[in-house]
Amino acid sequence: MSQNQYAAYIGIDWADRKHDIHLYDPTTGQTEDYCIGARPQEIKDWVMRLQHRYGNAPLAVCTEQKRGPLIYALCQYENLVLFPINPRTVANYRKAFQPSRAKSDPVDARILVELLLKHGDKLPIWKPESTEIRALRQWVESRRMLVGEKVRLTNRIIAALKNYYPQVLDWFEDKDTRVFCNFVEQYPNVKAAQAAPAAELSQFFRTHGVVRWSAITRRLEQIANAGIALSEDPGIVEPMQWLVKALMGQLKLLLVRLLELEAEIEALFSSLPDAALFSALPGAGPHLAPRLLAAFGSDRSRFTTAQQMQRYSGIAPVRESSGKKNWVHWRWSCPIFLRQTFVEWANQSRHHSAWAQVYYRMQRDKGNSHPAAMRALAFKWIRILFCCWQKRELYDEAKYVAALERKGSPIAKVLAVQ
Repeated sequence: MSQNQYAAYIGIDWADRKHDIHLYDPTTGQTEDYCIGARPQEIKDWVMRLQHRYGNAPLAVCTEQKRGPLIYALCQYENLVLFPINPRTVANYRKAFQPSRAKSDPVDARILVELLLKHGDKLPIWKPESTEIRALRQWVESRRMLVGEKVRLTNRIIAALKNYYPQVLDWFEDKDTRVFCNFVEQYPNVKAAQAAPAAELSQFFRTHGVVRWSAITRRLEQIANAGIALSEDPGIVEPMQWLVKALMGQLKLLLVRLLELEAEIEALFSSLPDAALFSALPGAGPHLAPRLLAAFGSDRSRFTTAQQMQRYSGIAPVRESSGKKNWVHWRWSCPIFLRQTFVEWANQSRHHSAWAQVYYRMQRDKGNSHPAAMRALAFKWIRILFCCWQKRELYDEAKYVAALERKGSPIAKVLAVQ
C-alpha cells in the first residue's frame, strides 16, 4: 500500500470510556498520540477536527472492532476508510516483538497503524451491506439470543417444579408455551389440578388451542391418576411456587416478544430479492432461511469462491504441518453465530434431503463424531449454496442428485439402492 494513498493513517484502540489514537501523517512524517472520549459527541468532534485539518481527503482508520458502537459511529463519514482487524492479529503481532506480553492501549494503536502501513494489501476495507441486510443480521442474532434465554428460563422452571410438582412435567410435552405457563399458574399444585372438574379442564385446553380430543383425554387421565403431592412442606413448596411464578412471568413476556420479533424478521426477509432462493433450501424453514440470507448478504463480490466462505464461517478445517507431522483441527477464530447457522441448517437438512442424510451416515460410518459429520455436511452444502447464490438459481434436489450420478459419486450409488 502506498503511503500517499491516504492523507493520514489512524489506529484506534477502543474502550468503553475512551479511545486511544495513533495518527501518522505521510506528508510530514510526523506521528501523534492522544485520547478522545467515547461519547457520541466527542467522537463527532474528533472527526470534525480531522475534516478541518485534511478536508475531504480519504483517511485510513484501523480498529480492532468490526461491529459495535465505534464502527457504527464512524461508518457514517464517507472520507473515513475503515480497516477492521481481528484482535488476535494485533495480540500476536505484539507478542512477536514483546515476548514479555506487556500491553498498553497506546502501543496497540501504534501497532494498528504499523500493520496498515506494512500489510495493508492483506487487510480488507470494511464495506457495509445494505440497510436491509444489516437490519436482518441484527434481527436474527437477537432472536437467537432470546431463544437461548427462553431455554434458560424453561430449564429453571422445570428444575423448580421437580421439587414439589413433578407430575405436571409429564402432562405437557412442551414447557416453553403459554398453555403450560397458564396451567401451572391456574392449577399451582396436584390437589388444585385434581380438584378441578373435567369440564373445566377440557375448556381450559380448548381455550388454549388444544383441539385434538385424544390429547385432552390423555391429559385428563394423567391428572386423575397423578397420585399424591411430592411434598407439602411449606418451607419448600411456598418458596418454589413463588420462584416458578416469577420465572413464568418472564417467560410469558419473552414468548410474546419472540412472536413480535419473528414477525419483523418474516416481513423484512420476504421483502428481499433473494428470499425465494434461501426459502427453497431443504430444512431452512422460517428461522434458518433468514439467517442464511444474512450470512451471505446481497453483495456477491464479497466472496469470490466458496472456499472463502467456508474459511470465513469457520466450517473449513485448518491444516498445520511441522517437520514430519501433519494435523488438522477446526478453526478457532471465526464468527460463532455464522458457524452455528450453517451447522444447524446442515442438521435440519438431513431430514429433508436424501443425499444429505446419506452423506451424514457415510461420515459417521468413517468414525467421525456427530459434530464433525455436521461440519463436513455443512462444508459440502456451502459449495452448493454458493453456486446457487452466485447464479441466482433456486436449489434443485433432483438436479444435484443427477449431477452426483454423472460423476459416479458414492452418495448416488447408495441412493440408487434405497
